[in-house]
Amino acid sequence: MPMASVRGLNINYEIVGDARDDSHPWVALITGGRRGYQEFLPLAGKIAARGYRVLLHDRRNTGASDIELEAHEVEEATWADDLRDLLDQLGAAPAFIGGSSSGARTAIMFGLRHPDATRALMLLRVTGGAFPAKRLPEMYYGQFIDIAKQGGMEAICETDTWRERIESNAANREKLMAMDAEEFIATLSKWKELFEAGANLPVMGVTEEQLGSLKMPTIVIPGNDNTHSSESGRTAHRMIPGAEIHDLGLDDVDIALIPYPDWAPYEPEIVDVLTGFMERN
Repeated sequence: MPMASVRGLNINYEIVGDARDDSHPWVALITGGRRGYQEFLPLAGKIAARGYRVLLHDRRNTGASDIELEAHEVEEATWADDLRDLLDQLGAAPAFIGGSSSGARTAIMFGLRHPDATRALMLLRVTGGAFPAKRLPEMYYGQFIDIAKQGGMEAICETDTWRERIESNAANREKLMAMDAEEFIATLSKWKELFEAGANLPVMGVTEEQLGSLKMPTIVIPGNDNTHSSESGRTAHRMIPGAEIHDLGLDDVDIALIPYPDWAPYEPEIVDVLTGFMERN
């Protein structure tokens, strides 16, 4: 897959659809968690078959892209700025910006920071509520702070999360091992602090005032697990002016997380809804 130099880092990306056909609108889809873009390949292929060019990419510190551990802002803000740079390099802005879970948070952040590059927002599995506010800071940051305190950077490299980053991009091990464990702990502690500051908002990481400032067309498809409750999606719909909502008719399930690939049976409906929305906007 191609790599782009984005703000000093190598970012792994793929274009699904005919990148040469300027009549095809651009769509950027952002996966959730700390996962690479591959889980969105089936969805991207279905959308591209309707006449769109879909940009997928591994955010910094995910997939095969470079790692760069600097906690100046919440990660979603950094990811949004990286995506803007990549879209500009490809001549793809303004684009439809969509994502699931942390990808939805990144899409919202993109709309806030780069409205001129945003044709519309497409938000799947919006995160909010007490359950993810408690679960996610520990999952993203806390567990690795504890591991680094106990075993240093060698132990970090042996965790599943960071070992995947190394297996996808061998240069990442050298970067991690060059870090002092105290520096790593300080960086993740700052990220955790920044994340927790917005964790208890009705839509995680975004204030009601920020949601109310979004002017671009928006559609929300709520999730149905404890991390992405349907109520969180309905809240985003209420707070974003003029937003549309599509209910897949799923009952909320009392489990921590339904992996996005388990939504595969609903992708034909999701594609119909999203492409219909894009055709109107």
